[in-house]
Amino acid sequence: MSDTAIRVEKLSKRYEIGLSSRQHETIRERVSESFQSLFRFRNRGRDATISPAATGEASSTFWALKDISFDLKQGEVLGIIGRNGAGKSTLLKILSRITEPTEGRAELHGRVGSLLEVGAGFHSELTGRENVFLSGVILGMKRSEIQRKFDDIVEFAGVEKFIDTPVKRYSSGMYVRLAFAVAAHLEPEILIVDEVLAVGDASFQTRCLGKMGDVARQGRTVLFVSHNLGAISNLCSSAMWLDGGRLISRGDVESTIASYIKSTTTSGESDSNRWRHTGTGEARITNARLLDSTGMPCTSFGMGDTLIVELDVQFFRPFPSVNIALGIRRVDLGIEVLHLESEDCGLVLEDISPGTRRLRIEIPNCTLYPAMYRISPHIWNPSVIYDYVPDAMGFSMVQTNISKRSLPLSLHKQAIFYQPSKWSILDH
Repeated sequence: MSDTAIRVEKLSKRYEIGLSSRQHETIRERVSESFQSLFRFRNRGRDATISPAATGEASSTFWALKDISFDLKQGEVLGIIGRNGAGKSTLLKILSRITEPTEGRAELHGRVGSLLEVGAGFHSELTGRENVFLSGVILGMKRSEIQRKFDDIVEFAGVEKFIDTPVKRYSSGMYVRLAFAVAAHLEPEILIVDEVLAVGDASFQTRCLGKMGDVARQGRTVLFVSHNLGAISNLCSSAMWLDGGRLISRGDVESTIASYIKSTTTSGESDSNRWRHTGTGEARITNARLLDSTGMPCTSFGMGDTLIVELDVQFFRPFPSVNIALGIRRVDLGIEVLHLESEDCGLVLEDISPGTRRLRIEIPNCTLYPAMYRISPHIWNPSVIYDYVPDAMGFSMVQTNISKRSLPLSLHKQAIFYQPSKWSILDH
């Protein structure tokens, strides 16, 4: 018996942009086009002199996917990365049988649970309870199976008080929590999850990643699309990089992410034109950049790497002393996980004359857990803040072989950093 869960062969998807007679992907599109056709018919007499070109009806071909081929074994956890518009969501929609490919074929062996859009597969007029059973039936579950898992689903989603309320009255967060809970708890052999988890709050995202880790450890197959490279590196056993609808790279997580980061990193320098400054303005951070240990611009670091931050600071008047700090916030948890200050680290800034200074902050052997992070620098004294730039720049941490093992680390999502330690068994 083959251990292949998913086989994709030369999969392509073409869209006709601007062509009103295009093939429709969903019922919603068919209904929308019917109304548009009716409107055009009613106005045909008045607009008879308007050409198709003038109405923007000219079509152009867009390939969302082109010649994608890969195999995925049972129990493998595949992370799919790429820029916006790379074709990631289109691929998942085809694998979830929401839309059909233009060319090629995809074989899936096993029951599929997918969460691609907020509330996908839910009926807005039905209650949360009714939608749980509806989704379960769609997934091929028996009623007894759904009943056995029902309490766990509701508890995980945190919608106990609203389970008998029509889901049209749910917030987007409640919607996605319940939809994910159904998809993850009804034991599909294949779980497909898009970036929709970004809708939930930090606590729920953490639980979702933990649940997907549980699913993976149970030997089921997971496809996970995310821009959170830390989550990809922590959760997935392999990765695939799409760009422009084409498969660029498929392999181990670390090398695939490294290649993707290298292609997307314009520089480690932050765009200071987008900054939001607060403070008196008597001193100002004018530029910031992230570098690796070789001094090259970088926005992705492996656990154990050296992380270097350089700040350009302009002082508009003399200062007897100032303190410069960096706050590093973990995005998914929404908390500051590291706070560094110049005075605490041995740099005393005194008798400062007007002008520009460049400061270099080196963080050796950085073992923050795989996740996305934001850096907020500020200049201050105990009585006043001269300049504060929230989220001036960002970076991702990815797992490396710091633990001397090839499998993903069993990282506790609420923890902050990984500390290598020595473990042994002592005889009584």
